[in-house]
Amino acid sequence: MGKLHVKAAVIGAGMAGLVAARELCREGHQVVVFERANDVGGTWLYDPRIESDPLGLDPGRNIVHASMHRSLRVNLPRQLMGFSDYPFLKKGWGDPRSFPGHEEVLRFLRGFTEDSRLIELIRCCTPTEGRWDQWAVEWRTHGGEEAAGVEVFEAVVVCNGKYTQPKIAEFPGTLSDLT
Repeated sequence: MGKLHVKAAVIGAGMAGLVAARELCREGHQVVVFERANDVGGTWLYDPRIESDPLGLDPGRNIVHASMHRSLRVNLPRQLMGFSDYPFLKKGWGDPRSFPGHEEVLRFLRGFTEDSRLIELIRCCTPTEGRWDQWAVEWRTHGGEEAAGVEVFEAVVVCNGKYTQPKIAEFPGTLSDLT
């Protein structure tokens, strides 16, 4: 009996989403990657803007999907940053230090996307809803008021990161007790 091949949506084109998409493609699945930003990279896509409400208490705030500062360097050496078959090496544009900056990580992810031929699978938009039997993913372009499309998938892999909404500790005597 042959392998079952499905149409799969991957939400997020950061490091986890790109590697998930590549592995799904390697297994012969039909893959579509949905990305909120206008480029791959996820958290490594630097944005100099700052939210007006950094604690995320205002649900109506304009969310800036960025979680790093301009001079950020990773806390892992480059030898541990890559994938087993796609190492994170200096490629002429790299910094000689062991701990690369965010610009170099983004270049690595863009190179991985190109070398893995994933770029044509990526749609820059915002996924908005789904069902349980199959996943109907409704997506919009940036600033779009109406859905740009609805597609049905047999599988959805969510790789949308964890840094957009801050996690705020709550304990007695904090601001949350006063509201």
